[in-house]
Amino acid sequence: MSDPIERSGLRPGFWKTTPLERMTQAEWEALCDGCGKCCMNKLEDEDSGEVVLTRIACRLFDDTTCRCSQYPIRHQFVPECISLSPQNLDSHLYWMPETCAYKLLHQGKPLYDWHPLISGDEQSVHDARVSMQSRTLPEFEISEDDWEDHIIEEPL
Repeated sequence: MSDPIERSGLRPGFWKTTPLERMTQAEWEALCDGCGKCCMNKLEDEDSGEVVLTRIACRLFDDTTCRCSQYPIRHQFVPECISLSPQNLDSHLYWMPETCAYKLLHQGKPLYDWHPLISGDEQSVHDARVSMQSRTLPEFEISEDDWEDHIIEEPL
């Protein structure tokens, strides 16, 4: 499987020296580690605001590749899908996975060794068992009333 995220030709170590809001679009996209956690449905406690991940995947999620099967046109099928940007990052940090590069860098933390930008290998996120690869259930097969039965601990 080849990495759909273009990581060649980027400035070496750009994530260490460039603020998120000053990254090029290619650098921003390269921060995605391909874990697929952002494509999992979440549950939010109305009282506490706590958000938990489930292993219930968005209907467009490909469990084998850990990617959106319709990424360029995903909003046609899932209008509520978030297009993350430096401008809206603050308002989405509360539901983002603890291992997410966007969240880590925003918090001033380093990327994990298994991140493809560090390891040089897009498979490393799967080998480290951080991704949702082969761990999900499709949302159309599980009643929303039963999603609580499929909460996952973070980080995996």
